[in-house]
Amino acid sequence: MKLILTARPLETQAKVAWIIFVQDKKPLLSGSTGLAKQIGSQIKKTGFSGDYAQTLVFQTGTGDIVLAGLGDRKHFRMEYLERAASAAVRAGKKAGVKTFAVSTAAGIGKVSDAAFVHAVARGAAWGTYSFDTFKTGTKKRGAELSLTFAGPCENPAACRKALTEAELESRALLATADLANLPGNEATPQKISSWAQKMSKENKLAFSVLSKADLKKKSCNAILAVAAGSTQDARIITLKYKGTNPKAKPVVIIGKTITFDSGGISLKPGKGMEWMRYDKSGGMAVLAAMQMVALLKPATPVIGMLAVAENMPGGRATRPGDIVKSHAGKTIEILNTDAEGRLVLADALSLALQHKPAAIVDLATLTGAVVTALGHTAAAVVGNNHKLNATLVKTADAAGERLWELPLWPENMDDMKGTFADLQNISKSGTAGTINGAAFLANFVPEDIPWAHLDIAGTAWEESSKPWMDPGVTLFGARTLIEWIVKI
Repeated sequence: MKLILTARPLETQAKVAWIIFVQDKKPLLSGSTGLAKQIGSQIKKTGFSGDYAQTLVFQTGTGDIVLAGLGDRKHFRMEYLERAASAAVRAGKKAGVKTFAVSTAAGIGKVSDAAFVHAVARGAAWGTYSFDTFKTGTKKRGAELSLTFAGPCENPAACRKALTEAELESRALLATADLANLPGNEATPQKISSWAQKMSKENKLAFSVLSKADLKKKSCNAILAVAAGSTQDARIITLKYKGTNPKAKPVVIIGKTITFDSGGISLKPGKGMEWMRYDKSGGMAVLAAMQMVALLKPATPVIGMLAVAENMPGGRATRPGDIVKSHAGKTIEILNTDAEGRLVLADALSLALQHKPAAIVDLATLTGAVVTALGHTAAAVVGNNHKLNATLVKTADAAGERLWELPLWPENMDDMKGTFADLQNISKSGTAGTINGAAFLANFVPEDIPWAHLDIAGTAWEESSKPWMDPGVTLFGARTLIEWIVKI
């Protein structure tokens, strides 16, 4: 999507569709009394409520209007603004609109013009995306859509910077989305490795990969156990950005990248298993974030790691009750082969320590329990450092995502101790699934290194069409990661 910033007011933008946000059932529009009356009339006639991401497209004597709801002011969040912008573009595109304009000064509470531009631009770009790779007869993509931010900005330099950042971040999100949406037969560990290598070369990131043989040499037997039943070899991919501050310690971001999760011998129910193509979503968020890092060039060095494997049953598959020794030297009873994400992350977390990181953040579609706890509204953050957790919660809010901190208590650590080995990969009690999954991972990170685990199982993909996107990957976490990294 082409993004434009102009000081000329919205009223001068002809032959384009105006996006007007609606909050508390009132259009956020200054100036034109006549247009406000027309919008009010349409709202009354159609019953448009202005709920968040609700849209209405109609024509006036001067052109098309796209109304996009933000809900009520009391419950406003930045994610509502970004999603409403995406929904507006999708609705306009469906109606045949190719060029849009929006007032730069929308007057949304305490949201600065720069923050408004950033969220709307990124949301609008996401609204142009659709995954139609495998649909035969699909029309080729038409002319590029455009969005103009019209009118004076309170801080022109900040608005220009915000627009540039949103454009670069959107480029990374859209570039990664097609890979992230591929099914397991297409997005194999090898293909993901090749894609990451190509992206790294294009963006001047250092790339390395540990093959099956390398993982064996390093005693990464936890991730190898996950891949044992598959014809696809496991890999740990590492991408490095050196940063502009040579004295700074790196932060490490790690993504669970299970290209397909059948559950292994502990086979999942067949219903809905097709969505397990998205068990690689943590790694996809890391890929998108690393591309953003390369484009935005923050001061802090960043290392991205993807723990990649396919979890399948088979004659060589890991059995419930098998015991393996991890890279860290800790032994693990694998009581349930469907609790595989924590196994691949255990070795990746242990390997990450060689980089002497200032902090580690991992992302994983780890537990169904997080959906029980938080639904599809927020991801959980659990870790060994409350300050880091709180920072990520606040950062996510600004980035248009939502995190909720859960505790990590000694009782949870005790719950993951093994009967015949140091650890077991599911808890003794069978309770607190999300926290206990994080408790298992905590054994592989020293307490003096700030570490946060993001369980994104409820937010990583959409199974049905939403006003702001088609079914598929959300790349949840990438927006929070880049917002956090650039402000370190």
